[in-house]
Formats: sequence, C-alpha cells, structure tokens
Amino acid sequence: MTTENSAAILPVLRKSAELRARIAAWRSAGDRIGLVPTMGALHEGHLTLVRRALDAGERAVVSIFVNPTQFAPSEDFSLYPRREAEDVAKLQALGADLVWAPELEEMYPPRFSTYVRVEELTDHLDGPHRPSHFQGVATVVTKLLRQVAPDRAYFGEKDYQQLQVVTRLARDLDLGVEIVGVPTVRDPDGLALSSRNLYLSEDERQRAGILPRVLAETADAAAAGVASLPELLRAARAALTEAGFGPIDYIQICDAETLVPVNALERPARIFVAARLGKTRLIDNMPVGRSNLP
Repeated sequence: MTTENSAAILPVLRKSAELRARIAAWRSAGDRIGLVPTMGALHEGHLTLVRRALDAGERAVVSIFVNPTQFAPSEDFSLYPRREAEDVAKLQALGADLVWAPELEEMYPPRFSTYVRVEELTDHLDGPHRPSHFQGVATVVTKLLRQVAPDRAYFGEKDYQQLQVVTRLARDLDLGVEIVGVPTVRDPDGLALSSRNLYLSEDERQRAGILPRVLAETADAAAAGVASLPELLRAARAALTEAGFGPIDYIQICDAETLVPVNALERPARIFVAARLGKTRLIDNMPVGRSNLP
C-alpha cells in the first residue's frame, strides 16, 4: 500500500490469531484490503495481481499455501515447487503488506470434515479429469476469504474455470468480497505463465509456445466462421498431437459464463485446452471473437 514497505521487513504470519489482529488494526485505520491467493513459486502473473491490489490503494495480502485437498493422489503435490524465501523477497521488493503462510494444521485441523462444492460450473473441462480438484479449491478459497476478509480478491484468467468457481461461491455464500479477474500474463511466445512451467525441459519449453498459437488461431477461425466448431477443434487437436502434445484431456469451446461446451457461437465464448507436454500438464484459455496474440 505504501512505498515504505519496500524498506521494512515484510511480515510472514502463520497463525490465524496473528492474522486477525493485523487485519483488525488495518480495518480500525480505515484501510481497504486486497487478497492474492497463491500456492507460491511466484512469477510475473502473480506479481501482476499484487500490483493490481497496490494500485487500488489496498493493503496487499498474499497467501502462500500449497493446498493438498486440490491434488489427487496421482498428482504432483509432493513435487510442487516450494520457494518461500524467493517469493517473500519478490513481494518485499514489490511493496506487498503481508504474507499469510499458514501451516497445514492451521488450515486443516485434526478431524477436518467440512468441504465446499460448487456444482454445474465443474461439470466440464477440468471437472471430469480432476474429480476432487474444485472441491479442494472451493474449500481453501472460502477459508482464505473468511480468514483475511478482504474487500477484493484477485485471480488470473489463466485458470478461468477456477475464477468462475470462486466468483460463484463468493456470491452464493454472501462472503461480501469482490472477485477480480485479471487477464493472463504471457511470455513473449504466448505461453501462459504458470508455476508448473518450471517442470518443462529446455526442448519442451521451446515447443510449448505452439499451444497458445494453436489456441489463438482456432479462436480467430471460429469467430470468422471459416468452418464448424467441431471441425476447427478436430484440426486443433491434430495440430497439437503432431507437435508432440499428448494426451490431450480436452480442447473445447464453451460458453464464457456457464462453461458448457457449444457447437455454435450465440453468446460470448472461450476456447479451453488441457494437454500434456512430456510430464507437464498445461492449461490455457482465450476468448473467442478477437485476436489473442501479437
């Protein structure tokens, strides 16, 4: 919120009581609060969200918590990059106000048995491929929003399905927080920034730029009506397969609000993809109806 944070030591809190006391003091001073929930391994995409909170004149709180309940047993929870010292240094330089980095037991005490589930929005895309994922996301985000009680919470559009799920739960549960979606931050070749990009080998990283290009070309072709949507999606899948991506969990054009797959463009839509390159699962999405890459 203020430039003095860049010179002060950035507080890293791990206990809910400490967090509540800090938030209460800010509220008493009339401060507004912006929350950026993360799992750490921060990149420019995360830092862009923090800047949005700071630019809005808010106390910028960044949570760092690798949430086990959104990982299936076969997924990469144990391997997920953990770089807290580096993350805190980046946030200190940026002028963030607080890092909320709770221990596992603080978020999930013994005999924890209460979960949040958002229906319908999780019926497609990542929902069938990661059956417990969005329940874990919805539960931990609900807890974070209750703990920090921000005025706004910032999420990137790269995880667009997650953004829609969080927006719905905040509305349905009357949490009193505005959910702000921020456009995807990309590398020069178009690849969406992601903590999991660290898994890519040098060769895989060079080939990964094909993914956003295929997505953008398909979105533009769909908007131009050069072929039916199923034909365009089949061609996009073939192009990704030829480039070495696979398996491809999905490549679909869906209604931008309901996330239901569509075969014709009658309302705002987005194109979504989830595909593996080597051992790394990459996801991305773009709006249909305008050029998405330079």
